[in-house]
Amino acid sequence: MTKILLVEDNEMNLDMLSRRLERRGFEILIAVDGAQGVDIAKRERPDLILMDMSLPVMDGWEATRRLKSDPSTQPIPIIALTAHAIAGDRERCLAAGCDEYESKPVKFPRLLEKIEQILNLSE
Repeated sequence: MTKILLVEDNEMNLDMLSRRLERRGFEILIAVDGAQGVDIAKRERPDLILMDMSLPVMDGWEATRRLKSDPSTQPIPIIALTAHAIAGDRERCLAAGCDEYESKPVKFPRLLEKIEQILNLSE
């Protein structure tokens, strides 16, 4: 089963995304801050990380940089989830090490398409 780490501190977003992804057959791991996300990623080696960029303890920017600088977690694709949707934010997310970007509020069909593309899960 494909394992996705969802790093998100907003309870409503966490609940909605985790339930919808589980219904699609993904195993979901949850972290509520960037430091916890880094720890879980190192321990569990998920197939993909959905990373909120505005997080407590350690933000998504720093968590992404740490994951991408560690050879053991560097290959794990990361999709940034952010309410930052102004010009340049997508580029900033990619520069931090994210492989893809999705603005909030998340449009689930579009996010699912990006997940499937990154993981090569075409039906």
